[in-house]
Amino acid sequence: MFRYALLVFLGACSFGFSSTMVKLTLAAGYNVREVAGAQVFLGMFILWVLFLVGKVSGQLKSKNKTIREPKWKVAVAGFSTGLVTLSLYKCLEYLPASVAIILLMQFVWIGVVLEYVIFKNKPSIAEICSIILVLSGTVFAAGLLNQEAFDFSLIGLGYGLLAATFYSIFLIVNSHVGNSYPSVQKSALMLTGACLIIFVIYPPVFFFNGVFLDGLWKWGLLLSLLSAVVPPLFFAIGIPYIGVPLSSILSSVELPVAVVVAYFILGERVSGLQWIGVLIILSAIVVSNIFKKQKAKP
Repeated sequence: MFRYALLVFLGACSFGFSSTMVKLTLAAGYNVREVAGAQVFLGMFILWVLFLVGKVSGQLKSKNKTIREPKWKVAVAGFSTGLVTLSLYKCLEYLPASVAIILLMQFVWIGVVLEYVIFKNKPSIAEICSIILVLSGTVFAAGLLNQEAFDFSLIGLGYGLLAATFYSIFLIVNSHVGNSYPSVQKSALMLTGACLIIFVIYPPVFFFNGVFLDGLWKWGLLLSLLSAVVPPLFFAIGIPYIGVPLSSILSSVELPVAVVVAYFILGERVSGLQWIGVLIILSAIVVSNIFKKQKAKP
């Protein structure tokens, strides 16, 4: 069991590195439309190659041979992934990487709200307490009590919350769509949808103006591995063995990793109050998932 827990942990750490890498890519002179497009395209390409290799070798098997959703439906579900990418990267244009990832973590309470609106699932007392903890922790973690630390942007805040909303939609859709397909094929289909929606919003002119071959492909490849290839594959392998509650707790390591990496690589200032906020948010995630695990027991 330890090795599967380690895979989930490493997948979350990989996610944590990606926000800082995006900041470095933007600083290198590329814009959001180029970075997001190159990342998703290369991630899609890698996943399809892995799927074809697995299929030829006979190592991939369907989870359920009797129930097969149309492939286009799984691809459309991947639109949410592309919209998360665009929103988060736009947020990173306006706010520090450590703050952007904190805003993304608001999916914890946004997901509860969406579940109530869409499925009429009333939040439990524990979930309400978690929401209060996340919101209070965000006030500290985002540096809202010490705005002199950086120029806070309402536009960046909007993009960050938009990214969290799309991420919540992704989690809901991901749990209901494409589960009869092998994990690699499902990820490839969803990333195909993500690539399509990004290219519709921002046509991939970087393929024709020389930017892609001039160096963008290197950054896109790194980002695709960190966020589009390694985490989904590690999660797909590890989560079935250790369960969703423990996986959610391990996945929350993405937040402190993102803050620490931004501090050491980007030199972003992180105050003591911000660290307190990070700990509050992490505690909310842990408490919420422990409750879910206990509630699931017969």
